[in-house]
Formats: sequence, structure tokens, C-alpha cells
Amino acid sequence: MSAATGALRLEELGSERLSARDKGIPARAFGLTVDEFLASEPRLSEFWTPLVALDNDAIENNLRVMAQWSASHGLELMPHGKTTMAPALWQRQLDAGSLGITLATMGQVRTARTFGLNSIMLANAVVHDRSLRYLAAELADPEFRFVSWADSVATIDEMERALRAAGTPRPVDVCVELGAEGGRTGARTIAEAVEVAERAAASDVVRLAGVAGYEGSLAHDRTEASLDAVRAYLRRQVELHESLGALYDGEGEIYVTAGGSAYFDVVAEVYADAMAADEGTLWTLRSGAYITHDDGFYRRVSPLDEGGSQGAGSLASGRFRSGMRGIARVVSHPERGLALLDGGKRDFPFDEGLPVPRQSAAHLGDEWSALEGASILAMNDQHSYLGLGEQDVALGSVVALGLSHPCTTFDKWHYLPVVASQDDDRVVDLVRTFF
Repeated sequence: MSAATGALRLEELGSERLSARDKGIPARAFGLTVDEFLASEPRLSEFWTPLVALDNDAIENNLRVMAQWSASHGLELMPHGKTTMAPALWQRQLDAGSLGITLATMGQVRTARTFGLNSIMLANAVVHDRSLRYLAAELADPEFRFVSWADSVATIDEMERALRAAGTPRPVDVCVELGAEGGRTGARTIAEAVEVAERAAASDVVRLAGVAGYEGSLAHDRTEASLDAVRAYLRRQVELHESLGALYDGEGEIYVTAGGSAYFDVVAEVYADAMAADEGTLWTLRSGAYITHDDGFYRRVSPLDEGGSQGAGSLASGRFRSGMRGIARVVSHPERGLALLDGGKRDFPFDEGLPVPRQSAAHLGDEWSALEGASILAMNDQHSYLGLGEQDVALGSVVALGLSHPCTTFDKWHYLPVVASQDDDRVVDLVRTFF
């Protein structure tokens, strides 16, 4: 199966005009279009703090590593676009060979369609009349590949009612979602999942298109107990898929899909034998956070972290590097050993660990120096508490922060500057998000 073809409609992104309403953007950019500003060769040192900057060199590395690793394991990739909600980054993932983009809500699907995205997996159920009417209208486009999930017979009932009323031009592809006790959504047993599959296969407006699920909700580290829980779940997924063989219509695409950004190596391991015997199925990863990786949660659990602490089979493709960092300014020294930064929870992620101070500099654009022994002690909405240890940072100086969890980094920013590399502060792009 070839990757999705056709470029997204990104032209309007370059024609948007920048203003003081855009957090962090330098004043000289006000009134310029994005393209005009980028043509003026901006530097990161012009931007206001706080800010989050992306590293183009690291992103390029991560795109290549994931594409090569997935291909070497016989896996397709439909990365989760809700990580960034940035069409320009989706395009780079598509250009690297992805089948399409995974999304989480029908609102995100609607946004994606305005940019011409024609291959979407919705990692969720669609049960609301308004969303299903919209979907039926979009399915009039013969180039639009769409597949959603269902974890109950009631879900299929709701889909049928709305799709028939809307006069859908073709059936909606649906994967049966298998869950697990203590997990997120998904039928809790194989028997329940088979009932959903039978109901979908009997429908005239829904088509059974495979098996889906999310193993990441079952574990949060790489202890043996966690990995065993993930493996057990994935084996049940394969068992379910194999039990549905007689229900598949043999006419359209069939998916078996799992794989967040923490355990995709375990997905490859468990899927391997079934894949060898079933080459017609699209065995598909949905990992999304790899595009920027991070300095926190995914650094600890990803099998392809640059530290190399986790196993991932063959590593000819390389390893991920962190491609995002926060930058904040010291605005207060209220007591010895403590500094307050001008960025907080509204600017940087905190749900999967606090930011990690890495470097400091007298001014943005100056040479960075390592910041040893410092830590972020707490965060408020617009402040971070920097514990300094034995070091000191001057009032007005800037601190570079390692961040944890891309999904809650991107959603805080309308534009994120992309520098050429960690060592080159030329701004080569402004990534626009749509949260």
C-alpha cells in the first residue's frame, strides 16, 4: 500500500499576517505575512520570552528514523496528528511515507479536511448526528479514505440511524476497538468485540475494517510487569483479528492498529508472526510524539530514545532526538537559591513532569552554558520556580528548558518558531497549530 498522495493546501499559512496577538512574535514582524517574515531571515534572539522553539535538524532526524524503523518492521504508519495539530508537520510526515494521519475528534477531522487531508483514521467513535451528517457529505469525495472505531453494538446502531438519514454515498469503514480492564475505551472482552464486528459486518452503511486499540493506557513505564501487560493486550488484539476472518468482505482495506509512542517496539514484536501470515492487512502504528520526541516521559520510555537505554531491535535507522525546548527569562530573585522565570503552565507542559533546566545565557542569541544542579521546583500559570543549587543566573538572563510531552506543548502555542538546529538560531519556519 502506497502512502497518501497529494500535497496539503498549506498556501494560506504563509499568507497569514502576524501581529501583537501572536505570543512571542517580534515587533518588526507585525503586519508582515509569515512568508515575508521568514524571507527576512529572522533569528530566535528577536523573539519575546517565554517561547517554545522547535529544532528542524532533530525533526528531520526523527522523521527519517521512524519511517525507516517502521518500514524495516513491515509496519505502516498513520501518526497521531492531534500531537501537533500542525498541518505543516503532517505534510512532512506524509512526505516521509505515512499512509495518512490519525486524529482524535471529528472537530479535528473537519479542520484537517479544510487543508485537503484525504487519508484519516479517527481513533475514536462517531455517534453524534451532526458529525455523522458531516462525514456522510465528505464521503462524496471518492479520494477520501476514512476509518473510525466502535466498541459497542450501540455505537453501530447510532451510526446506522444517522448515516441512513444523511444518505451516505458509501459505507463508513469501522475498526472494532478492543480494550482492557482498567484501560480507556474499547470492548472489554473478545466475545463483546466479536458481537460488535458481527453487527458492523451486517450493516449496509458501516463496513467492518479491522481491529484497533491503544496499549498505552495500560502502562506508564518499561518495567517487566508493564511490558507483559502490553504484550498480553496486543496478543488479544491479534486473536480478535484472526477470529474475524470470515466477517471481512474481502473488498476493502483491513487494519490492525495499535502503537502509541512508548511501546511501538512491543507492537512490532507481538504482531510479527501474524503479519508474516497475513500480508494483505495494513498493520499500522499510530505513534505521533516521535516527530519532536521530548526530554521527559518519552525520553524515559521510548525504545528509540537517543540515550539508547531501551531495546528496539535493529537500530540501523538511528535514534530520536529531542526537537523542542522552552525558553524563559529570569524576572525575579526573591531569595537565595531561587529564581522566578516568566514562563509557566500556560506556556510549558507539566502533566508528564516539570520542565528540566538545561542551559542558561546572558541574552537570547548568546552562547549557552550548561546549567548543572538546577531544577524546576513548581509552576504557576505564568511563572516557574527555578531552584539554583550552587549556581546563579542573573536577572534578565534566559534559561533553556527540556520539556516533557509534546501533546501538551503544542496546544499552548499559536505559532512555534523552528530553528535550523540547536546550534543555529536562524528561524527557518513558523509552525501554525489549530487547537
